[in-house]
Amino acid sequence: MRYEIRVDGHLSETLAEAFPELGHVVMAGQTVLFGPVVDDAQLYGLLARCQSLGLRILEMRQLPE
Repeated sequence: MRYEIRVDGHLSETLAEAFPELGHVVMAGQTVLFGPVVDDAQLYGLLARCQSLGLRILEMRQLPE
């Protein structure tokens, strides 16, 4: 499964490094994190990491394979 997580604002390189398993791109006041997620446990871990870093998630969606 591949996912895309859009967060509010531009992530610094330091914050982006907190997600080494995901790629990222900054556009229009948002940062898009994207990449493969192997299971629900990893997905919940990514969401928990966003929360612990104080990131505001705007959208999350599963991408077609």
